[in-house]
Amino acid sequence: MIRIATIRTAFLLSLLFIGGSCKEFVDINTDPNNPTTPVLELLLPATQLSMAGSLRDVNQGTSILVQHLYTSTTSRNFQDGTDYQQSWNSLYTQMLNDVDIIIREGTRLQRWDYVAIAKLEKAYVYSMMVDLWGDIPYSDASQGLTVSDPTFESGAAIYDKLFVLIDEALADANKGAFAIQPTTADIIYKGDKNAWIRMANSLKLKLFNQIRLVQPEKAKAGINALLTANAPLITTNAQDFSFRFGTTETPANRHPWHRAEYQASKSYYMSQNFIERLFNTDDPRIRYYFFRQTSNYTVGFTPTGNGYFGRYTGDATASPNDNALKATFGVYPAGGLYDNSPINNLTAAQTFITNTGATGAPKVVTNLDGSGAGVFPFITNAMVKFILAEAALTMGTTGDARQLFQDGITAHLNSVNTISTTGGNSAPTLPAATVTAFVANRSSQYDAADAAGKLNAVMTQKYIALYGNGMESYNDYRRTGLPVLPAPIAPLNTFPLRLTYSVTELATNVNVSGKADQLQTAQQTTPVFWDK
Repeated sequence: MIRIATIRTAFLLSLLFIGGSCKEFVDINTDPNNPTTPVLELLLPATQLSMAGSLRDVNQGTSILVQHLYTSTTSRNFQDGTDYQQSWNSLYTQMLNDVDIIIREGTRLQRWDYVAIAKLEKAYVYSMMVDLWGDIPYSDASQGLTVSDPTFESGAAIYDKLFVLIDEALADANKGAFAIQPTTADIIYKGDKNAWIRMANSLKLKLFNQIRLVQPEKAKAGINALLTANAPLITTNAQDFSFRFGTTETPANRHPWHRAEYQASKSYYMSQNFIERLFNTDDPRIRYYFFRQTSNYTVGFTPTGNGYFGRYTGDATASPNDNALKATFGVYPAGGLYDNSPINNLTAAQTFITNTGATGAPKVVTNLDGSGAGVFPFITNAMVKFILAEAALTMGTTGDARQLFQDGITAHLNSVNTISTTGGNSAPTLPAATVTAFVANRSSQYDAADAAGKLNAVMTQKYIALYGNGMESYNDYRRTGLPVLPAPIAPLNTFPLRLTYSVTELATNVNVSGKADQLQTAQQTTPVFWDK
């Protein structure tokens, strides 16, 4: 790994003193890392904060690759070794370092509740790192400063170890009392043992489904074993494994997309491809996902007459001075504004996107608009339902794929309603009748499709529901090729099958520094182990 002591200092200083840029995530006013006597109730929330913060850049990049967002370079399939360096460095030097401290100290103190949670966080983060980068340091990375140049291990081997780690965590959760105090030391689940058990089983489910192309027998047997044993999974939205952001500007705890866009300068365009997917399929989430700053603005590269002004993927046209005109993030998932303005160009066929009750007006957003109390959805009830539907369709695992498809859509629409009305957000909800009718409409399309079309319907609805978690959409797209995404207008490279490594890692780790260039080049075209 990188030289931990040096990078740790630089990273913590960057979190403390970064200004109002898109890199800003949250103010941390104390350094809980490597305390003289580790304090578990301080380290645990630090790991959860740094988990959400450290995944920020990779979530941004993958959201652009799957056309949820747009930037001028990444949307053209260009990446370099600095794009995800901060995510890589901070995951290793802060988040994963801290969970290993909790595991060691918690084991010594026999605080198995802390140990179980730390192991599950570790399993989740390492699984995502394998999914994004492929081969990475794992066993040696847990040794801290004792190993300065850790060996890169294969993603397949790490996945095998993660299944074991999750089972260890489940066993640890049942050793002695599960009594996190104060409960606020566990930001995500408030010390709820049953919630963490559901998360563990849902993570196993996700990983089994991820390997279905390369280890179909193991994947099917693993999923059926979970279902046969009636292992608790995430089955309600209240059980989601998610990180909820706050509402304060100082200290900074708002959703990073809100912080990046609800100011005069802007870092993104909304993806015109994604906007039009929602608009053309009559998806009411468009008013929750995007907020228009103007009702009608037409330029050559985005011929829209309804104000939903973004950029098509791979568009290399120079950007005009349009920060006050382009569409921006809405109330879901970023905690921005709900778009309650009339929409031009609606057709008689659109029954879910309507102007009923649309009495608002576009406005140029500022940091006083919206709450910022958004969500980073890691593993949700909706995701679990879509995973089970995919598994039933492709592997014949237990479950009614059609019902699971319906339940996934319903769960996500209800999640949008929850985020829209909590944490200081005050958007109107989708009425229950609208939710029911929309699900019925998508179900009729599912029923009319052949087997391939049914899988496409599941993956398309999951893709739409994953807005806010580009990492999982990136995984799904590489595994299934669904939904079909428009080719970039002016690509600079082929679609990247892995993300680029941190240039710091490649330069300082003697195990890879001699072949850094070829490793980095291979990241673009080498699939991860489960991508067949």
